[in-house]
Amino acid sequence: MFDPDIAPSGTLLGLLQRGRGDGTLHALAAPRAEALAALHHCVLRDPRRDWQVENRSLYYARLCLDLDAELDAIEQHLFHPDDLLDTDEQRTGLALAVLGHLASYDRPDALRLLRRYAAAGSNWEWALDELALRDDDTGLRALAPAVLARFPDSPEGNAELATAVRGAYEPRPWRLWADDPRYGQRVRAAQEQGAFDRWQRQLRPAGPRPGWSVHDVLRWAQQEHDLRPSARTPDAAARCLIAVAGPEDRPDLLAAAASAPDAARAAALRHLAETGDPEVLDLVERAVTEPDATELVSQAALSAFERMRSITALDRARVWAHRPDALGDAAAAMLACRGGQYDAPLVLSALRRTVRGDGPDAQALWTLVDGAGRLAITCAAPVLRHIYRETASSHLRGRAARALAVTDPSFAAGFAVECLWDCEETTREVAAHHAATADARVVEQLRRLAADPAEEADVQTAVRSRIGPDAAGV
Repeated sequence: MFDPDIAPSGTLLGLLQRGRGDGTLHALAAPRAEALAALHHCVLRDPRRDWQVENRSLYYARLCLDLDAELDAIEQHLFHPDDLLDTDEQRTGLALAVLGHLASYDRPDALRLLRRYAAAGSNWEWALDELALRDDDTGLRALAPAVLARFPDSPEGNAELATAVRGAYEPRPWRLWADDPRYGQRVRAAQEQGAFDRWQRQLRPAGPRPGWSVHDVLRWAQQEHDLRPSARTPDAAARCLIAVAGPEDRPDLLAAAASAPDAARAAALRHLAETGDPEVLDLVERAVTEPDATELVSQAALSAFERMRSITALDRARVWAHRPDALGDAAAAMLACRGGQYDAPLVLSALRRTVRGDGPDAQALWTLVDGAGRLAITCAAPVLRHIYRETASSHLRGRAARALAVTDPSFAAGFAVECLWDCEETTREVAAHHAATADARVVEQLRRLAADPAEEADVQTAVRSRIGPDAAGV
């Protein structure tokens, strides 16, 4: 996760960085050189806040086709000397994914570039995964010498090879090489070693054993947290407490949730919340609001509260939702997810407060935007339109689009039209259901989506529900 430099939403670059449908429409209307410069800026400098979940590659690949873009800039980026120094897959991942989509659209230059990079680039695993989906058997077999040469024929090299085989997202190339008489013995040995390593890990579980008491589980949680602070040990300990805790252990659990060391306290809070203990809400409030509470404890308390499903928790959320702090945010999120229509004013107030205070990219907005749509809060439409335009998160924009579909009467003839070109397939699906077909661009794009083999099945199903099963041939 990182914080990229995003241009203003009213500029061509800002639209393309956000993956908005208007980005494609503006790029096609702009001078070609300007459009290509903005497109290359996005592909070579990944603009996503969370590149592991947000989609851009198909969006940029389609624009490459529409602009008939050459691949020189991508080639220079992939084979720049920085590739030897900066091996973070984020530097080249988006460019490789774009090449993968272009290869599926029968661009032989993209396929050749992927092969070259898989043989010589630092992020070769990503390129190999792209090729596994698009290349033929002959092309993949030809890569075996270059890929296997990365691993010296030594104990250390063979161990690294086993790790690479085990971690491969697409196993097809390795299976082909395992059947090749020239390399098969070594690849099969790596596959067997990977399976053996998994088996060994399963035989050496590090967690609590049957027969442990509540005290043992809480002590283990704290010890493991002290050794590995980044591990989610309190969550694992809370699951163990479900199995070992009985009614007689309640006093110890309440005491731990009030004042135990951080990891043990977090585990106890989650357990009490999941079992619906009548005192847990007061303990949650104390854990979040006390001045010396650590982040681990406060976050565990908020997470435990958000997982509660009881009427008592909803009633407390209505009390807390007015608070201008993390507890108020969590309470508003609960009402957005599970509240009734009479909770709409509280959800709307939290939505406005969050946008004013934290901007259009605040993490808390995701649930509040969903809640505005679930509760059909029509007066939230102006705020939702602002979030749609300004957020850099394509996922949040998609949620705003779904909420606008039920709160904004102008959505069908407005944002829904551009959503047909959006980078997120779920947003395109919403647009396919709602976009007004009076606009000639809508009908043309629906037909294109219906005929595009790279389009997601859910989007094509939505498209065909609007224009019929024979639309692709019209």
